[in-house]
Formats: sequence, structure tokens, C-alpha cells
Amino acid sequence: MRIGWADLVRGILVWTGLTTAVAVPVAAAAASPLLAWREPIYIAAGFAGVIALALLLFQPLLAGGYLPGLPALKGRRVHRLVGGVLVAAVILHVAGLWVTSPPDMIDALLFRSPTPFSFWGVVAMWAVFASALMAASRRRWRRHPHAWRLGHTVLAAVIVVGSVVHALLIEGTMETKSKAILCGLLIAATIMAVAKMRGWTIRARRDS
Repeated sequence: MRIGWADLVRGILVWTGLTTAVAVPVAAAAASPLLAWREPIYIAAGFAGVIALALLLFQPLLAGGYLPGLPALKGRRVHRLVGGVLVAAVILHVAGLWVTSPPDMIDALLFRSPTPFSFWGVVAMWAVFASALMAASRRRWRRHPHAWRLGHTVLAAVIVVGSVVHALLIEGTMETKSKAILCGLLIAATIMAVAKMRGWTIRARRDS
């Protein structure tokens, strides 16, 4: 199958834009002066959170088949792989912060932390774990595919909202403008994917 020049240019532009949107905030976080005198475990935990936020941008695009070279079926396979890496990044993020400050993490997990961003981060964390469990048990939902898709979509929305609010409320190593752009792109990509999946569900119900 030949690829036209228009598709090739579009693919280059899309992947260049995504790479830039992810690389700039990650690079800015790496160059942050706030990293000075921080413990290696704390730095690793923080970067795990940054990577998790960056990976989230690809998830709705992969699920919706929006990425050039990764149509719907192939995109969903990569979506599952990225989901596994995302879970690992979240675990590293939480575990690293636990090692550096157990009392703060206990307060966050019990929703009694005085910092608002902790609440949103914990909500997003549990939604990530719940979404991963749903993905792992998808075969058990064969008789109820619409219910599975609805549950997975709702959890994805909770993950995105929780992660975005968590990230925007933190005044940390991530540079403000590039972080805001990344979060905006993540919200836009999620809305696009949810709208497309809703269209699939409506058509499936009409055909059944």
C-alpha cells in the first residue's frame, strides 16, 4: 500500500508536534533549578510522574486510531502496552515519594493532606489501577462490551481530569507554559477519542 505525499507530510507533522509537546516539558523539568540538592529517589519519583503525564497524551490518540501509521487495531495494541508502562510509572512515582516522605504519602492516600493537588493525584492513581484491572479482565466482559467500554471510558476521563488538575496545581519542576500546553492537548485528545467512541457505540446499537 502506497502512502501519498499528503499523508506522509501529515504524519511527519503529527509526530513532530507530539514529540515536541512531550519533549519540551520533560526537558524543562530536567533543567529545573528546583532539582538542586534533591535526593536521587525524589528526583526519580518526580520524573516518573512527568513521564506518566506525557504518556497519557498518547493513550486517547492510540485508542481512537488518530496516530499516523497506527490505525485502530494496531493502535489499540500499542495502547495496551503504553498502559502497562503508565501503571509502572505511577507505581514508581508513588513509591519514590513514599520512601522520601511516608507521613505525607499516608495523609495523601487517606485524603487528609492539606495540599489540594494530593487529592487529585490519588484519585487519578486509583483510576489508573482500576482501568488497568478492567483492561486485564476484558475477556470476562465479552457479553457486555458496551458496559466495558463505558466503564473504561469513564475511568479514562477521571484519570485525565485528575492528572491535569494534579499537575497544574503543583508548582514544581515542570515549566508552567509547556505544562499547560501538554495538559490542554491531553484534554483535547481525550474529548476527540470519547466523541469518536461514542459514535461507534451509537452505530453499533443501531445495527444490533
